[in-house]
Amino acid sequence: MPKSPAEKSYLGLSGEGLFKIPQIKAKVVVVEIFSMYCPYCQKDAPGINELYHAVENNPDLKDKIKIIGIGAGNSPFEVGVFKKTYGIPFPLFGDKDFTVHKMVGEVRTPYFMVVKINEDGTHLIVHSQLGDYPGAGPFLERVLNTSGLK
Repeated sequence: MPKSPAEKSYLGLSGEGLFKIPQIKAKVVVVEIFSMYCPYCQKDAPGINELYHAVENNPDLKDKIKIIGIGAGNSPFEVGVFKKTYGIPFPLFGDKDFTVHKMVGEVRTPYFMVVKINEDGTHLIVHSQLGDYPGAGPFLERVLNTSGLK
């Protein structure tokens, strides 16, 4: 659970402890698996920030799409350094013991997943890709097309 009230509000979450993706108040969640030590993640950070702002500045999308990052093998401190260094505006979560990383198949970084949250609370990964971030515009188009929001 995010510690920051602003991040809790962004995700539409309340309370403490763990949460699951379908609890996020959105129709689609973009998940980036990253590492603060990954040079590709560092290079892509400004473009992912641009994606966040493109969504948040679009009244038709801001309540439908949310973005989170999971730091594979990163402690909360390391995630905080990455967030501060690259001005990341969306919630980042540490995964120091690789628990989430193992659950998603021990993917390399950066790895992107587009998760569609269905009305009944189930969810489905509608797109995933290793690296090759094409920029905010093309990636947002991919998110809209694969999720059915377009």
